[in-house]
Amino acid sequence: MITGALRQTGRLFALAAEVTRAAFRRPFQFREFVEQFWFVASVTILPAALVSIPFGAVIALQVGSLTEQLGAQSFTGGASVLAVVQQASPLIVALLIAGAGGSAICADLGSRKIREELDAMEVMGVSPVQRLVVPRVLAAMGVAVLLNGLVSVVGILGGYFFNVVMQDGTPGAYLSSFSALAQLPDLYVSELKALVFGFIAGIVAAYRGLNPRGGPKGVGDAVNQSVVITFLLLFFVNMVMTAVYLQIVPPKGG
Repeated sequence: MITGALRQTGRLFALAAEVTRAAFRRPFQFREFVEQFWFVASVTILPAALVSIPFGAVIALQVGSLTEQLGAQSFTGGASVLAVVQQASPLIVALLIAGAGGSAICADLGSRKIREELDAMEVMGVSPVQRLVVPRVLAAMGVAVLLNGLVSVVGILGGYFFNVVMQDGTPGAYLSSFSALAQLPDLYVSELKALVFGFIAGIVAAYRGLNPRGGPKGVGDAVNQSVVITFLLLFFVNMVMTAVYLQIVPPKGG
């Protein structure tokens, strides 16, 4: 079991390296990239906006309750906004891309694999990775970066509404605490997380789609496996990136 897991991990990293090399190789499949970008965006924009509202509200309510117990209500806005921008927003985007876009990518590539379309492409001298995988991975990364901004804005507005309306906060204190605690590197690391998470979601979905087992049932199993594996990797990578960021970038005013 351990040997098989290590072998699968090595193949996953090999695919990631091959996709990275093929992304800079001509010809670039621009039309395929645009189609996949639009598809991934169309299935994730509305769910992301709807999910970010309760996420921002829950964070604002929890942080507001905690700061009230500590007597630091003036820092509610800054703390909740930082939690949304640094942690919640990239994870929401990544989970939706993995669950909606990634599963569709895995199912598409898996169905092509069992119909032997990918083998036919290789016989004709066409690389399936450059032709099919690279545009899908880049589309997932691009949508993740842009969608992260939307989720951050919607989540912050939801937190602002619930803090000001339901917890009797003041708009001035909310905004002043945000400007006192937040800094540009917080936004940079959020976008970097979204970019990396989109890459991971696309690579895992493509890998499982290229390696299905047992016909159509194997494709369904591969889709489920790709979503689960992506979720596990996302939380682990998020922990590592957050720890590194907190060590490199000092807090504002620290």
